[in-house]
Amino acid sequence: MITVSKCLAGGRGLAPALVRRAATVELDWDVRQKSRFEATDSGGRRLGVFLPRGTVVRGGDVLVAEDGSLVRVVAAPQPVLRITHCSAHGTAFDLTRAAYHLGNRHVAIELKPDHLKIEPDHVLADMLRGMHLIVAQVSEPFEPEGGAYSGGHGGHGHSHAEGHDHAHEPHDHEGHGHGQDHGHSH
Repeated sequence: MITVSKCLAGGRGLAPALVRRAATVELDWDVRQKSRFEATDSGGRRLGVFLPRGTVVRGGDVLVAEDGSLVRVVAAPQPVLRITHCSAHGTAFDLTRAAYHLGNRHVAIELKPDHLKIEPDHVLADMLRGMHLIVAQVSEPFEPEGGAYSGGHGGHGHSHAEGHDHAHEPHDHEGHGHGQDHGHSH
């Protein structure tokens, strides 16, 4: 068994040719959200994956084995519910409402411009159908949002701790106005 203890988000820093030639491993969402698991790559090698706790592996990430070999992760198709709006009885805004209600239930959800995906759940499927949405069980890769506190962005953090400047149109607030350029700290 080959030990893997490093994950490069999206193959960051690697030449595209190296990533294309790498062995692959297909993993469903249940496995990719674990920091420790076993798998077999496309070359038949058994992998023992030991990543830092809290690491979530995404399709397109590259695992680095102890021998320096690379393994590109493919998000495996799995049963999911694909949710779309009903053009005859609703609008695309219905998906926004659905995302709100699913988020309130802390459901892992993949957001796309024209559909949502969640793991199969008959109670949620009935709720969504009651909101006049179309719910279909399909087999597709599942890449849910990371959540507000997960760091997101495919395994790398993003910060607005440093100040930055950008331009705005002139505008007024109660009793005072602003020019076009001013800085913000987030």
